[in-house]
Parts: sequence; structure tokens; C-alpha cells
Amino acid sequence: MAHFMKVSFLTMAIANVLISTPIVSQAADETQKNKLVLSLDDCIRIALKSAPELGEAQADVEAMASKLDEAKSNRFPQIEFKALFGPAQQARTQDLFATNKQIRLNELTWFTSADATLIQPLYTFGKISENMKAAGHGIEVDRSRKDQRANEIALSVKEYYFGLLLARELKELVLEVQEDLNKARRTAQKLLDQDSSGVDEIDIYKLDAFSGEVSKYLEEAQKGESLAMAALKTRLGFPGDSRIEISNQRLAIDDKMVPTYETFVDQARGRRPEFRQISEGLKARSALVEAAKANYYPDIFLGALFSWAYADDRDHIHNPYITDQFQHVNGGVALGARWKLDFGITRSKVAGEQAQYNRLLSTKQFADANIPLEIRQHYLELKEAENSSKATKSAYTNAKKWVVAALANFDFGVGPAKEIFDGLQAYSLMRSDYLKSIYNYNIARAKLEYATGETPLDTGK
Repeated sequence: MAHFMKVSFLTMAIANVLISTPIVSQAADETQKNKLVLSLDDCIRIALKSAPELGEAQADVEAMASKLDEAKSNRFPQIEFKALFGPAQQARTQDLFATNKQIRLNELTWFTSADATLIQPLYTFGKISENMKAAGHGIEVDRSRKDQRANEIALSVKEYYFGLLLARELKELVLEVQEDLNKARRTAQKLLDQDSSGVDEIDIYKLDAFSGEVSKYLEEAQKGESLAMAALKTRLGFPGDSRIEISNQRLAIDDKMVPTYETFVDQARGRRPEFRQISEGLKARSALVEAAKANYYPDIFLGALFSWAYADDRDHIHNPYITDQFQHVNGGVALGARWKLDFGITRSKVAGEQAQYNRLLSTKQFADANIPLEIRQHYLELKEAENSSKATKSAYTNAKKWVVAALANFDFGVGPAKEIFDGLQAYSLMRSDYLKSIYNYNIARAKLEYATGETPLDTGK
């Protein structure tokens, strides 16, 4: 019974590793000609090109660019044109001083007129220039958001990719255990048929029970594999019936040198999109505060006016003191000032923009404190996984030797079945821990690259 409990513990450990894997997916082992074989960089590149999130982010950049164009356009003259056509009273110059002239319907004529005004801003105390600055920095904020989303996509693809590799390694481990169990089962049956004293039917039952558990978890792993592959295809923008394969075959720790924690923090401050967002956002908010304050002051402009009107059966009056709205031609140029005074509205707008600026300052303080903490967490996870992989590699290697020796002794009928169970238990746990350590190392490295703002691929920009 104790043997059986240990064997069950082994099967549960393998199952938990398989089920708890973030992504348990891998296509069939054989690579067919019509399959698309993708490396990690290939997957990232395809995901970046097909991700709808980046399309949304690009739309935000273009929307902010339109606001910049709008702000720039305020520097140029604005022209307003108005045209009229309608009835007008006939008029003669001899009736100029008539005081009892009545309007008769049979004396109506028609008129047409056109008026145009031009306003050329000269100086606005920062209303135009500060809004241009705000829009320009706003574009950089949205570009940084797009970079951040690209980094998030790259991180998720890496988690999918390394999850597939881990699933394949764990499934191979279960198959290896299953093979050893089948070998031991055949040997036990052979010894039992020979009436060997070292084997009884209970050993057969234990082996069969353990094999059934392993087969069960293999079925569950294959189901999870299909679901995870569908998720990967969705992330890459592939249809569900597409045939893809990943090029890597083994989980491994790369040989790249790991910088110090301080180096990671310095890299993050220089290139992480969130820091650029905050920096550009503060500049944009500062410009908006100044633009709001500019509403306290007038706009200085150059104005021009042209007005023309013509009416049939109506004499033209040549007198600079009298203007006939139905028959005239005049225009002029003037220097003007436009000043809108309100009671508290401008002050409230300035206070609102200042509050947004102060809010972003608080966000900066939060990022300055928490991003280094995030980097430290991933850095420690990386070091822990690196050290764990070294320790568990030696452990599972010795456990494998134990299994081989136990199987050999059992074949010769000089060793108990208990040694096989105990050896397989130790080997499975240590081997799975080793694989998980390598997986954790790669994920921690990927999270560090994300935390420091490392560009996933140039083609994704």
C-alpha cells in the first residue's frame, strides 16, 4: 500500500506539472512538408504584424497627429465668406432725403452681395504655440503606448512558445516513465510466470495502476495541447486549420551573459515606453497649462474686409458717409485685438489642466519606485531558476542511474519492485523540476526584457 501511495504521488506530480503549465501545446512530432515551421522571432514578427492592438494604437497616433495639424493651421489666415441674393427696394438719388418714401411691391428689384473677412493671427500669448507643443508631445505619448503594446505582445508570444517547449519535454518525460513501467511490467509478468519469490501479483497490480494513471494524464495533455495550439494560432492571426510547427526542439538556457540588476534598471530608465510616456506626457500637460493661461490675454491679429453688393434699378451713392447695403463696393485693412473676458471660466480651466499635470507627477513617482521593484523581482526569479536548474540537473541524473540500476536488478530477479517505484518517483520529480527551472529561467529573462523596454523586433516598429 505504501508503494502504491508513492506511485500515485508521482503520477499526481507529473499531472500537476502538465496541467499548471501556462501553455501546454505542441503539434505532431513529425514535420510535414506543408507545415510552416516558425522560430521564436518568426512568431513574434507575425504576431506584431497581425495584432489588432497595434492597429488601435496606430489609430491613436494618427488622431493625435491630426490635432497637431489643427493646432498648426491656427497660425494661418482664416477667411469667412458670405453671399446673399434677394429682393430690394428701388432707389434714386433724388429720393436721398425723402422722409415719406413708401415701399411698394411693384417697385421691388433684386440684389446680390458678397462679403469676405480675413483674420491673420499675429500674437496670441501662447494659445497656438503651446497647443502645438502639447499635440507634438501627445504624439510621442501615443507612440510610446504603441511600443508598450508591442512589448506586451512579444512577451505573450514568448510565454506561448516556451510553454509549448515545456509541454513537449514533460510529455516526453511521461512517455519515458511509461516505457520503463511497461518494461518492468513485462519483466514482472515473466518472473511471476516462473514462480519467482521476488515478485507477486500485488506488484503487477501496482504497475498496472500506475500505467493507467500515466495514460490518463497523457490524454489530458493532448487535449490541452490542441486547445493551446488553437490559442497560439489566434495570437499569430492564423486560421484554425493552418498547419504550423515551432523550430526549437528542446528547452535550454541561453548562453547570453546576464547583466547586473543596476544595469537592468538603467536600461529601463532609458528605453522603457512607460518612462517615455510619462516624460512626454508631463511636457504635454505643461504646455496645456500654459495654453489655458494664455486665455487671460487678448489675441492680436491683422484683419481685412471686402464687401460688394449690387441691385438693379438702384442708384449708387458716392458719399463716404453713407453706405448702401444693397449697392456698394468697399473694403479695408486694420490691426485688431480680440479679448474674451469671463468670470472664473478661464481660472477653472487652468486649475483643471494643472490638476492633470500634478496627477501625472504622482504617476511618475509611482513608476520610479515600482518599475525597479518589478525588475528586481524578475531578476531574482532569473537567478533562482538558474541555480535551481544546476541543482536539479545533478539530482535527476543520479535518479536516472538509480532507475537504470533498479530495472537491471529487477530483470535479474535480485531487486525488489519497490526500488523501481522509488527511483521513477525521484527521477520524475527531479526531471520535471529541472524542466520547470529552465522554463522559469526563459520566462524570467523574457519578463526582464519587457521590464527594461527591449525592442522585440525592428520589423515590429
